[in-house]
Amino acid sequence: MNTKPQIIVIGGGAAGMTAAVFAAEQGASVTVLEQNEKTGRKLCVTGNGRCNLTNLNLYEGAYRGENPEFARGILEQFTVKDTLEFFKSIGVPVTDKKGWLYPRSGQAKCVPELLELKARSLRIKIKTREKAENVFFKDGLWNVKTKGWTYQGNAVVLANGSKASSVPGSDGSGYELARKLGHRIVTPLPALVALKCRGNGFSGWAGVRTEGKAALCIDGKQTRTETGELQLTENGISGIPVFQLSRYALSALAEGSKAELILDFLPEYTEEELRKLMDERKSQCPYQGESERLLGLFPDRLCKVLLKQKDLIKAIHSFRLEVTGSAGFGQAQVCAGGVDTEEVSPVNLESRLHKGLYFAGELLDIDGACGGYNLQWAWSSGAVAGIHSAKECI
Repeated sequence: MNTKPQIIVIGGGAAGMTAAVFAAEQGASVTVLEQNEKTGRKLCVTGNGRCNLTNLNLYEGAYRGENPEFARGILEQFTVKDTLEFFKSIGVPVTDKKGWLYPRSGQAKCVPELLELKARSLRIKIKTREKAENVFFKDGLWNVKTKGWTYQGNAVVLANGSKASSVPGSDGSGYELARKLGHRIVTPLPALVALKCRGNGFSGWAGVRTEGKAALCIDGKQTRTETGELQLTENGISGIPVFQLSRYALSALAEGSKAELILDFLPEYTEEELRKLMDERKSQCPYQGESERLLGLFPDRLCKVLLKQKDLIKAIHSFRLEVTGSAGFGQAQVCAGGVDTEEVSPVNLESRLHKGLYFAGELLDIDGACGGYNLQWAWSSGAVAGIHSAKECI
């Protein structure tokens, strides 16, 4: 007779596989149910295929949600240092890119491969092409029903991700499982995603990349700014600064507010300094026309767009775009929203509604900024949920 605690992990992504490994290391018998044909499909494409594992610089505001402080206690239980030791132990050496940490190989696919090897070494059962259709508690056990089988265990870890990503299986089915169990779901919205803006003249600048600053205004009030490489698209704007602002812009739209971006394509100059620069260039190079005086400052296609504006200087410093939407869940790196953290223990990630039900990863209403913070949340929450689900069943 098997006296080990039986743990069922739903989802074979970053959080789910981490939960499985740590539960097994506590002595549990673990089964992972993954609806794709392989574990870690989304991991393979994260960070443009390079997998930004974590970040050495944890700053105020790196995590968001209705209750962003919820993340703190979990991240303190399983820290960045713990994460690096864990990956070293399974054979993932890292390289440091100004605090952004990646696998030394530069290949994301090594991470799920090595996680799965570790899992199999612990005799974790990995059942692929198994989608959880229902989760319920009956006769003292948790039951997870799939199309062809019902798995039973002492505890369940829901770690089947969000709707973000174009990877098959990123369907948000975990929200429905949690909702059926009585949990409130904060409306999921795309986050870390390109934004669509009002207008039809973007084809002129599509493909341009340029350094700049983006400020988000909600109902006319400036709320946040981000600086870095802006990527101009055929229907709006992208790039890391825009990704960082996207969850706030889209939340505002969902609430019926007006969201605008004000772009500064030359933030290192004040408006007065820019006017002086252009006057000096006009004086020094009288043979140059207005368009030629922009050469060297901006890419050609951006120059053409700026020159069409009524006031060139204001266009350079305060180019206004009204946000109308996003590139959608399929292009989003993560989701804002998810299982309400008020209904989950900040100590062990167990449901406050059901003993033996745990949550990990992006399914919860916690999302991070660009730079490895979302994967760190996956590792930390997965480890905490795995450890406690096993310990508390013994």
